[in-house]
Amino acid sequence: QVQLAEPGGGLVQPGGSLRLSCAASGSISPTYTMGWFRQAPGKEREFVAAFRRSGGSTHFADFAKGRFTISRDNAKNTVYLQMASLKPEDTAVYFCVFDNRRLIVSSLWVEESYGYWGQGTQVSVSS
Repeated sequence: QVQLAEPGGGLVQPGGSLRLSCAASGSISPTYTMGWFRQAPGKEREFVAAFRRSGGSTHFADFAKGRFTISRDNAKNTVYLQMASLKPEDTAVYFCVFDNRRLIVSSLWVEESYGYWGQGTQVSVSS
C-alpha cells in the first residue's frame, strides 16, 4: 500500500511560479513512476509530467515543456514540479499520481496506468 501527500497549490499571478510536491510513503519500489495530471473546469483530465525513478528520466506534455521542471529527493521519495511562467489556462486541480512500476513512455499519458492518485490540489492563476 502506498500513501501520497500532495501539499501545495495556491493562487499565483500570471507569469509567476509555483512548486508542487508529492511525497510517497509505504511500500515503495525503486522502480517507481511518479507524476501529475490536471483537470481544468469543464475539461478532461490531462497529463502534465512524470518522473521515472530508475534512470531518472522526465517527460512533459507539450504545454509544459520549457516552463515546468521536475526535481526529486530520492531519500524522501518525493518529487517536485516547479511551474514557471504560469498562465491563466494553467488553472486546474493538479493530481499527483504514482505507480511502483517503471512505466513505458507511451503509458505515462494514460490515467489507468497509475495505481495511486493523490487527493488533488488547486492551482489558480489570475490577476
